[in-house]
Amino acid sequence: MDTRVDASPVAARRYGAVNWLGLRTLMRREIQRFLKVGAQTVFAPLVQTLLFMMVFGLVLRDGNWPGSERAYADGLAAGLVMMSILSNAFQNSSSSIIVAKVQGNAVDFLMPPLSAAELTVAFIVGAAARGLLVGLAGLIAVAWLANVVPAHPLVALYYAGVACVIFGAIGLMGGIWADKFDHIAAVTNFVVMPLTFLSGTFYSTEVLPEPLRTIAHYNPVFSLIDGFRYGFIGHADADLLTGAILSGGLAIVLSWASWAMLKSGYRLRS
Repeated sequence: MDTRVDASPVAARRYGAVNWLGLRTLMRREIQRFLKVGAQTVFAPLVQTLLFMMVFGLVLRDGNWPGSERAYADGLAAGLVMMSILSNAFQNSSSSIIVAKVQGNAVDFLMPPLSAAELTVAFIVGAAARGLLVGLAGLIAVAWLANVVPAHPLVALYYAGVACVIFGAIGLMGGIWADKFDHIAAVTNFVVMPLTFLSGTFYSTEVLPEPLRTIAHYNPVFSLIDGFRYGFIGHADADLLTGAILSGGLAIVLSWASWAMLKSGYRLRS
C-alpha cells in the first residue's frame, strides 16, 4: 500500500483589494446571529411597537396629523416604525462587539485578513439587516391600525437605510468603547432613548411652542423620523432636502469614525 504523503506546499490564498469571501462570511454571521434568537430580536420589538400604537392610538384616535390630511394614526405608525428601526440597528452592532469582548472571542474577527473598512461594512450591514427586517415586520403588524401604504416609497426607503447606517455606526462605536454591558445600557438609556423620544416620534413638532420647536429640529433623530414620516403621509415638519443632506452627511461621518476606531484597535487589541 502506498503510504506516501504529498509534501507539496499548499498554495496561499490570494485576495484582491477587497476580501470578498471574508466580508460575506462576516455579514452572514452577523445576520444569522440575530435570526437565531428571532423571538428576542424581531418579535419583541414588534410587540413593543404594537403596544405603543394601541395606547397612543386609543388616546389620540381622532383628528388628522398636524399639517396633513392623513389620520393621526398614520403619522404615529411611521414614527414608531422608524424608532424600532434605529434602536434595533444600534442594538445589533453594539451587542455583537460587546459580547465578543466580554466572552473573549473578538479574535474571531480580528485575526482573519479583514481590513478595518471590511469590518465596518460587515457590522453595519448586519445592523441594517436587523433594522430593516424589524421595520418591515412592524409595518405589517400595525397595518390593521393605520394606513401604512407609503406616499413616497423611495423617500421612506432612503431614510430607513440612512437611519440603519447612523445607528449601526453608533452601536459599533459604543460596543468598541464599552467594557461591559452596563456601559452599553448607559448609552441606550441616556443617549439613544432621549434622542428618539424627543424627536417627534409620537407627535408633530408643529404643536410645540418656541423655542422647543427649534431645539427639537436640531435633534439629529428628528430629521430621520420627519423624512421617514414624509415618505408615508406626504408631510414633513421641516425642509426635506436639508434633512436628507444632513442625515446622509452624518451617516458618512459616523461610518468614518467607526472605521477609525477599528483601524486603531482602540480597546480591542490589548
